Amino acid sequence: MDRYNIHSQTEHLQSKYVGTGHSDTTRFEWLVNQHRDSVASYIGHNNLLDFFAIAENETKGRVTFNLLKKMLQPCGKPTERPEWEQ
Repeated sequence: MDRYNIHSQTEHLQSKYVGTGHSDTTRFEWLVNQHRDSVASYIGHNNLLDFFAIAENETKGRVTFNLLKKMLQPCGKPTERPEWEQ
């Protein structure tokens, strides 16, 4: 019974939060979610943004712009899936 309860809790969390994935999540989709979550965290924490700006010798606005551009395709283009997986 505990096993079923844990499984249903996991399914509930996966339906509630996008980044947790599901049973059909591919490795590429999971990595994209991780990268986007990281970039969103960097932008949201001003101290990290200050650190990146100093390290790159850029303004905070430019660093924010570059991070936002990375969110479009953080891991490159998706790989082609074989026909039998689609």
